[in-house]
Formats: sequence, C-alpha cells, structure tokens
Amino acid sequence: MAVSSTLSGAKWERLLVNSGSSPSASSLRAYSLSQQQMKAFSKPNRGKKGLAQRIGGVRCEVAQSDAINEGERIDPSKASALSALEQLKTSAADRYTKERSSIVVIGLSIHTAPVEMREKLAIPEAEWPRAIGELCGLNHIEEAAVLSTCNRMEIYVVALSQHRGVKEVTEWMSKTSGIPVSEICEHRFLLYNKDATQHLFEVSAGLDSLVLGEGQILAQVKQVVKVGQGVVGFGRNVSGLFKHAITVGKRVRTETNIAAGAVSVSSAAVELALMKLPESSHATARMLIIGAGKMGKLVIKHLVAKGCTKMVVVNRSEEKVAAIREEMKGVEIIYRPLTDMLACSAEADVVFTSTASETPLFLKEHVKNLPPVSSEVGGSRLFVDISVPRNVGSCVSDVEGTRLFNVDDLKEVVAANKEDRLRKAMEAQAIIAEESKQFEAWRDSLETVPTIKKLRAYAERIRAADLEKCLSKMGEDIPKKTRKAVDDLSRGIVNKLLHGPMQHLRCDGSDSRTLSETLENMHALNRMFGLETDISLLEQKIRAKVEQSQK
Repeated sequence: MAVSSTLSGAKWERLLVNSGSSPSASSLRAYSLSQQQMKAFSKPNRGKKGLAQRIGGVRCEVAQSDAINEGERIDPSKASALSALEQLKTSAADRYTKERSSIVVIGLSIHTAPVEMREKLAIPEAEWPRAIGELCGLNHIEEAAVLSTCNRMEIYVVALSQHRGVKEVTEWMSKTSGIPVSEICEHRFLLYNKDATQHLFEVSAGLDSLVLGEGQILAQVKQVVKVGQGVVGFGRNVSGLFKHAITVGKRVRTETNIAAGAVSVSSAAVELALMKLPESSHATARMLIIGAGKMGKLVIKHLVAKGCTKMVVVNRSEEKVAAIREEMKGVEIIYRPLTDMLACSAEADVVFTSTASETPLFLKEHVKNLPPVSSEVGGSRLFVDISVPRNVGSCVSDVEGTRLFNVDDLKEVVAANKEDRLRKAMEAQAIIAEESKQFEAWRDSLETVPTIKKLRAYAERIRAADLEKCLSKMGEDIPKKTRKAVDDLSRGIVNKLLHGPMQHLRCDGSDSRTLSETLENMHALNRMFGLETDISLLEQKIRAKVEQSQK
C-alpha cells in the first residue's frame, strides 16, 4: 500500500518554526515552492531518476526534486530558508513517510539457532506485556508481539522503517539476552509483510514445527492473543495477524490429515525414547517423568497410548499428579517429591524432564554415581530433556552408560515420516495461500479507512448545516414527525450519493478491483474534497516518534 506523504501546510510551517527559521517572507516563499516539490511524493514520476522501493506489492517512486522551474531565479537572501527546507525534506519525519509501515518478523528457531542461544533469548509468558511495551518504545516500532516457545523465539512488529526497525529490535534482543548482535544476526531470520504473514500461518498450522501438525504451537499462538489483549502496542495489525493465524491453524487441522501421528513435542519425545529402546523392553522399561505441568502431562498421556501402565512422576506438589492419576484410570502413577529426584533416577531406565527450572536439574556430578541399567533396555540410561531452558546439562552425555537427547534431537522422529509430511504440507499450503490473500486484502483495506471516515464526516457536516438552514426557514412549530422525515430524507440522499465512492474505496478481495485502482480512487477523492488538509494518523505517529527520539 502506498502512504500519502504530503505534509500539510500547517505542519510544514510548525516544523520550520521548530527548526529555528522564522516565518518570514523568504520562509513563506520557500514553503510555496516546496508545495510543488512535495507533490512528487504522492505522484509517480517515471520520467525522472528516483528512488523506487517495493512496498507490499505496490511500487512507489519518489522523484528527485524537480518542481522549481529552471528559469525561475531565487533571491540569495532566500537561499537560507530554502536550504533549511531541503534539510527538512530529508529529516527523520520525511524519511518515514516514504515507506509503508511493514509487518516484520525477527526470529530464531530450531532450524536456525542452537538450543543454547534460544534459551538465553526465551521470554516467559508473564514477561510478554513488558517486552511489548519496551519494543513499542523503540523509535521505529509501532506494534509488537512475542512468540516464545521451546523451539522458537520470534518477535513480530509493525515497523515505520524496515531497516531501522530490524536494527533496533536486534539490539534490544542483544541487550535482554546478553548475546552479541553479531551472533544474533548470524542465526536470525528476517521476513517482511507477505512472507512474514505466510510464516506465521505455517507456524500456526504446524508446518514449521519439527513434528508436523503439532497441536501445541496453535495453543501457544492463541496464548499470544490472550496475553496481548489490552496491552498497549498489541495493535490492530499484529492482533489481526495472530487472530487470522489461529483461523488458519484450525482450518488446516480440520481439512487435512496433518494431525495424524506424532503431533507434539511431547509425543515426539516418547517416540524417540521408544526408538532407542529395544522393542522387547517397551512394556517393561522403568519410566520417570520429572515435572507434571502441561508438557509432563502430555508425556504421560503418550506413554499410556504406547502401552505403558506404570511410571513414576516427580513434582513439587502431589496435587497435579493426583489430578492426572484420576484422569488416567487403570494406570499406576506413583508420586515422589522433588527431593527424591536423584533416588528415583537411580531406579529409572528412561528419564523425561519437563520443568520450568531456569537452572539444570542434572549435571555430570549428579549422574556419574547412578547405578547402571539392565542390558535388557540397551545398557544405557536415557535422558530425554524437552525443556527450554534445558533441565539436563550437556555434560551429562559424557557419563558412560548415559545417553542424552534434547528438543533438537527430535528431528530423528520427524525424518521417519518425511514423505507423509510433504504430502500433508502441500495440502496445507493451498489453504495458507488462500488465507494469506484474504489477510493481505484486509490489511490493504485499512489504507482507505481514514479517507472513508473523512468523506463521511465531510458529507455529514454539509448535511447537518443545510438541514439546520432548511428547518429554520420552516419555522419553530413544525411537527416532530415532519422534522424526522426531513432528517431521514437528507440522510438517505447523502448515503445514496456516497454509496458509489465508498464501493470504490473498498479492497477486500471480493471483486476484481486491484489495490492500485483503489488507492488511485482514494487519492482522487482526497484531492477533490480536500480531505488531506489534516495531518494523517501515520504522520502523527511519525512526529511523536521523532520528538521522542530527540528528548
């Protein structure tokens, strides 16, 4: 979408005053000349060499300043005011208006970054509102959302400038995590507008997960919306994007067979453990689950689904374990307090860890003295750590008779069904493409909302004024019924007159009208009815950001 960058006369006058130039005759002369120059920002000038930048499918060309007639001489005494104006044209406020606010995702995932980096960048759910507030406090960030899971750390923003916005967010991530900017840049991925939209839709559908169709990520996307409600900075664009992503995730799972097989990190963890055990020991292997939260409960469910009928669960309190035991009737679930963790580990063949602890529960010194396990289960004790931050230190893998797996090792489970994954992904991609088009059409339609509101307000002012004149001429004793009839008549006439222009301002994908045609109609109406005399909402935001950065 294009964004009109013509600043109002009043705004330029204020900016000139703020820059130190007095509103003298020379300043006004310079301002008059600038009006012709500024038209270049709203009209393409393909005959001149200019700055062409692709913005969301619409190509906007900003022509070089060429509005001053060659034969027109400028008095030297006026040169200083004109020079100040030229500097203003390249000021921060003007630079912003040359590009549309962009949806950007700056992320690191299991596909691009090791778990050591992701756990440092991870932001707890309780801290998401604070993070959104800090991100929106950056000079070039308008809206923000945080999606932080065990497999990914992604920040979605609406940026007034792509380059500057990415730079600021990356520096913020470095500051909060302690990871150098250069290291984050090495592992991050950047996506803009349509690509960012498609990525989130794929994430919500489970296509970007290690386990295809993983249902847990959809619940996490829903949680982003739930936590973001009422948070300043979780604005209309980002909120709309995540809500649409939820719709996509639900539709993909309903219309495809994507949820068949392993559909969560927890189920993949169970499958991985069983793959490493001899098949003959699946029913007899001693299972220990540390942590009875959401992930731990899912591990228990998947173990039961695979035929396990006895397991030990270590947790801080027995309440959650008792609730799981009540739900899993017919399965022997033994509770042990956290203080018994090492003793229980000594009696286990497979240890699943899924707690929210920020420090490792198991290190080399904890594991090296554990008794060896039976050769019937392969002779090695398995630690399957699905927590981020990790519950088991990497040093544990150095202990003889011990094998350690974390979330990065779940790729092995995914590889087992690669062919089926590709087939289901193709089905889901068709749905995502359709939904992406609908979301982009919705976002495009937002461009014309200010013009629609201004045009309606303009028509309403005329209607109300002329209605008042008409009623005053009819006298004060006219019946209420007559007054209402005249009022309804005036409203009906206005609505019918506005119907055509309003239809040509809508771009929701329901007809063949392109975005460029809709924007041309918008600019034409703005010119015809003088609707651009007020400072646009975007310009107000830009000015606020510039003033904030100058404090």
